[in-house]
Amino acid sequence: MSEMPGMIRPELQALPQIRDRMTFLYFEHCKLNRQDSAITVTDDQGIIHVPAASISVLLLGPGTTVSHRAMELIGDAGVSVVWIGEHGVRYYAGGRPLTHRSAFLIRQAECVSNQRKHLMIVRKMYQLRFPEENSSKMTLQQLRGREGSRVRSVYRKYAKEYDVKWNGRDYDPEHFETGDPVNQALSAGCACLYGLAHAVIFALGLSPGLGFIHVGHDCSFVYDIADLYKSEVVIPVAFQVASEEPEDLPGIVRRKVRDVMTEKHILERMVKDIRWLFLAEDEKKEDAVEAVYLWDDKEGTVRNGRSYGQEEWE
Repeated sequence: MSEMPGMIRPELQALPQIRDRMTFLYFEHCKLNRQDSAITVTDDQGIIHVPAASISVLLLGPGTTVSHRAMELIGDAGVSVVWIGEHGVRYYAGGRPLTHRSAFLIRQAECVSNQRKHLMIVRKMYQLRFPEENSSKMTLQQLRGREGSRVRSVYRKYAKEYDVKWNGRDYDPEHFETGDPVNQALSAGCACLYGLAHAVIFALGLSPGLGFIHVGHDCSFVYDIADLYKSEVVIPVAFQVASEEPEDLPGIVRRKVRDVMTEKHILERMVKDIRWLFLAEDEKKEDAVEAVYLWDDKEGTVRNGRSYGQEEWE
């Protein structure tokens, strides 16, 4: 059987790094296919071509159909795909990392399973969110209390700035339309931020389920990372759009959140901040060479691809 036409699967080193890609693209009521190294998007207005390697995440809304050939390209290019509900309140993600190394995943598992290191990561996360406060002496309970107080003050600030009635975060994921405009806008904006965080986590080879502040969910670490930027990106946009009372509130929120994330370089900052969370200052940059090693209880790792024990038979 002859080879299928299209782009030859690239080496990972040849693909753009996650920090150099677009944040996300949203599509609905269309068909995604493939032409060479581009994803084709077809709807009743025509066809557009999107270079697969330039995208970090695709948000696919209702009425979206994706061909097997398109998914093949999306997977080879290291793009995360997020299927979202009608208003973006639910998402289901998949994809493949832009690395074959597991160093970050091993460090993540090490930190999440060791109480002292777990708390260290939590403190560093709070430090990223509130750099002006010294969290080194606070207990976990005090940190949570400070966080709750700060987030409530952010909500009050933007409610007052945009003259929007605010009764607290209250929403039902199963019934988006029952929420007030601000809560609807917050849900739609958070879905975009979660999608980008999920894509970055996948690209770096980390586990979305091994969280530090959030635990017990398959997207716990996604929520951890997204929370670092929610007050800066989603909350102000949500209150601004809610105050304007537009007809297509979720769509406008998505576009504005996308623009803010681009303007504030959120994707690049996510990569930098995640590396800072897990890598010590004196650690060298990760080696770009992809390799598989064998675990050894005395030496740590030994070479793969050789036969051990031959000397016993000679």
